[in-house]
Amino acid sequence: MARSVYVTGIGRGDGRQVVELGVMELLTRQIDRVGVFRPLMHDRSPSGDRLYDLLRSRYRLTQPVGTVFGMGYGEAAALQAEKGTDELVSRLVERFHSVADDYDAVLVLGTDYADTQLPAELSLNARLANEFGAAVLPVVAGNDQSAESVASEVRNAHHAFTSLGCHVVATVANRVRESEAQAASRLLADQLPEPVYVLPEEPALSAPTVAQVQDKLGAEMLLGDPAGLGRDVRDFVFGGAHLPIFLPALTEGCLVITPGDRADLIVGALAAHAAGSPAIAGVVLTLGALPGEETMALAARLAPGTPVLGVPGGSFPTAAELFALEGKLTAATPRKAEIALGLFERHVDTRQLTDRLAVVRGERVTPMMFEHELVERSRSDRRHIVLPEGDEERVLRAAEVLLRRNICDLTLLGEPDSVRRQAAELGIDLTPLGDGELPTASQASARIVDPRTSPLRERFAELYAQLRGHKGVTYELAHDVVADVSYFGTLMVREGLADGMVSGAAHSTAATVRPAFEVIKTRPDATIVSSVFFMCLADRVLVYGDCAVNPDPDAEQLADIAVQSATTAARFGVEPRIAMLSYSTGTSGSGADVDKVREATELVRRRRPDLLVEGPIQYDAAVEPSVAATKLPGSEVAGRATVLIFPDLNTGNNTYKAVQRSAGAVAVGPVLQGLRKPVNDLSRGAMVSDIINTVAITAIQAQQSGSSAPPATP
Repeated sequence: MARSVYVTGIGRGDGRQVVELGVMELLTRQIDRVGVFRPLMHDRSPSGDRLYDLLRSRYRLTQPVGTVFGMGYGEAAALQAEKGTDELVSRLVERFHSVADDYDAVLVLGTDYADTQLPAELSLNARLANEFGAAVLPVVAGNDQSAESVASEVRNAHHAFTSLGCHVVATVANRVRESEAQAASRLLADQLPEPVYVLPEEPALSAPTVAQVQDKLGAEMLLGDPAGLGRDVRDFVFGGAHLPIFLPALTEGCLVITPGDRADLIVGALAAHAAGSPAIAGVVLTLGALPGEETMALAARLAPGTPVLGVPGGSFPTAAELFALEGKLTAATPRKAEIALGLFERHVDTRQLTDRLAVVRGERVTPMMFEHELVERSRSDRRHIVLPEGDEERVLRAAEVLLRRNICDLTLLGEPDSVRRQAAELGIDLTPLGDGELPTASQASARIVDPRTSPLRERFAELYAQLRGHKGVTYELAHDVVADVSYFGTLMVREGLADGMVSGAAHSTAATVRPAFEVIKTRPDATIVSSVFFMCLADRVLVYGDCAVNPDPDAEQLADIAVQSATTAARFGVEPRIAMLSYSTGTSGSGADVDKVREATELVRRRRPDLLVEGPIQYDAAVEPSVAATKLPGSEVAGRATVLIFPDLNTGNNTYKAVQRSAGAVAVGPVLQGLRKPVNDLSRGAMVSDIINTVAITAIQAQQSGSSAPPATP
C-alpha cells in the first residue's frame, strides 16, 4: 500500500496550493515515484486543473492525466443523491487504489468548497482520507483574522478531523496577516498534540501577473516583451489627473490604467519606470483609443520590455473586473511557485514534517532527488556566494530563487542602478523580506557592489600587486585589473568576504578560472585544478571527470583527477567506484594512450588503497553489468562504476554532452576541484536551474572548507 497525504481545507480562500506544492516538494526529495489524486473536480477538462499542471511540469510527472481525477462534482452530487454517500465513497476509493498501486506515495488534493453541491463536505474529506489510509494535513484560512481567531479556527479544524477518526500529522494556518502571524504562533505553541505551522500572507502570491490581467480582460498586447507578462501587479493606479499629480501616485509594481488618448500619462509612467522610480508592472489603455504613432514609438523606446495592453472598455468596468482578480499558482507562473516554496520552507519545519509523514528515502537517486538534496544541504548552513555577472538576466532570475529558497546570501557585482533597473525590467524582486523587515540570520539577503567604486578596490589592488609582483604587476596595473568583476569576486573569496564564487554565464571558462589560479591557488594535496560533472541519469548519479579543464593530462595528473573526483563524489553522497576509461579493457589492448591509463590506475591504487578503482576499462564495461560479466568478471567496479575518468578533454567533453542530449541526463557542473576555496564555472548556455544547482554546490563546498563569510546586507 502506498503512503498517502491528504491535504484539505475547511472552507474557501485558504490558499492551500502553497501547502500542496510544499508537501509535493518534501515527497519528491525522498521518493522516486509520487502519484497525485484529486477525488473530485469541477466539470471541466482534466487538463484544465492549474495545480496539477504545475505539479506535472515542475516535478516531471509521467502519471497519465486520466488517473489523476476521480469524478466531477456534478457527477458526484448526482450519485450521492441517487445512491448515497457510501456508493460515492466506494467508487472514489476504487479509483484512488488504481493510482496507489502504481506509486510509492500519493499526494491527495482535497475538495475546494466552491459551488460543489455536496453536503457535509468536511466530513466527506475526512471519510475519504480514512478510506484511503491517508494522513491528513488540514489547512485553515487566516486572512483578515486576529491571532486569537486564527488560533480558534485551527483548534476547531483539528477537533473536527480527529473526531472523525482522521490521523492528523500537522495543521497549517495560511494567509495569516503579517502583524498577527507571530502572535498566532505563540498562542498555538504546544496547544495541540501535533505541530501547527503558521504561514503569513505573501503579497507576491496573491498579486496577479500581467499575463493573468491580459487573460481576464481579453486585452491586446500593443507593446512590450512577452517576458514582461510575468511581472506581478501589486497595485492599480488609474490615470485621470494631470501629470504632476499623477506621477507621485505611482507605486512599485503598479499597473497603470488610463484612457488611450492620455499620451502625457502613458509617456510619464513609462519614463518613470525607465528611471527606476518606480518600476511599474505595465500599462492598460482603455476606451479602445491609442495615442499617435510618434507617442507609441517613444513609449517603445522608453521601456522596451514593459507590457502595454489595450482594451475596448472604459476604466470603470475594467477596474470592476480587476479588483476581484487574485494571483494563481500555475505552470505558466514558475516564479510564483518558487515564492510559494520559499514561504513554505521558511515557516514549516520541513525535517519535522517529513519525519511525521514517515517518508523513507528510496534506494534510487533521481535527478530531482539529487537537486533537492543540494538545496537542502546548502540551506542547512547558509553561506555567502558572489556572482560577478550581476546584471545578466539568467543570473538575476537565479538570484531571486536563491534568496526566496533561503539557499545562500549573495553579492551581485555590477553598477547598482543598472542591476536594479534590469531586475525591475524583468519583474524580479531581490529583496524578498517584508516591508520594513530587516535582514535576519534566518533569511537570505543580497547586496550589490560595483568593483569600480567599491572601497575594497584599493585594498584588492595592493593585495594583487603583492601576489603578482613577480610577474611585473604594479599597483597601477593591479588597480585596473581588480575592477574586473571576475578578479574582484575572486579576491572577495580569497579575503573571506564571500565563501565562494560562481561565474561563466556571460564569461569564458578562462575568464573565470584564471583569476582563481592566480589568487586562490591549489590545495596542498592537489597537483592540478580539475573538474567534474554530476550526470543525473534516470535512476542514478554518475561523476564524470575531467570534462572541462585539462586538455591532455599525463598519468600523474590523471591519477590526481581520479582521486579528487572520488573525494568530490563522496562529499555529495555518491559512493566512489572509479573507472579509468580507455578504448581497451584490462589487458586486451596496448599503446601509449592505454599505457597512460594503466599507469594512472596503478598510481591511484598506491596513493589511495582504500578506493575501488578499475582500469583501463571501456565505458560499456564500466556501467553495464552484462558487459562487465563478459569482459571483467569478478571486478568490484566493472558494471557498477560511479566515477568515470576520461583520458583527455576531447573524450570527456564530447561524452558528457552526448549523454546529456541523447539520454536526457541533467548535467550539473562543471564543478572545479583542487582549489583552496570554491570557485565554479558555468557554461555560457547555462539555464537558470543550472545556475541554482551550481551555486548550491559551491555553498556546500564552502561548508566543507569550514570558513564562513559575513552575511550579505542589502
